Amino acid sequence: MTFDRFAEAASDFVSEAAFFLGCGFLVVVWVPSYFAFGDVDTWQLVINTATTIVTFLLVALLQNSQRRNELAMNAKLDALADGLADLMEGVAPDNARLQSDMRELRDAVGIERAERA
Repeated sequence: MTFDRFAEAASDFVSEAAFFLGCGFLVVVWVPSYFAFGDVDTWQLVINTATTIVTFLLVALLQNSQRRNELAMNAKLDALADGLADLMEGVAPDNARLQSDMRELRDAVGIERAERA
């Protein structure tokens, strides 16, 4: 997906020091710009608009990143649970309690997979 690749690259960029320094630079440039605007309301509107737009876009990127992270975590947990169920099945095939636990574990993995589908 194109948006996922873009969101990943943007997430990497905004988590770096360069982005923070750019934001700091924006504020440093904005402060003396009061003299160019002359009006406090316009001066404040400029920084408020800029920060609101950046915040709005970053929230969308954060949600995408969080969703992809959740899907990756669930896939890892599913793989661990499936591997543990396989191990339980092989270790004591005659142990009824262990087999019951194994079935519960596989059912739990199946529920997680069904929720993602």
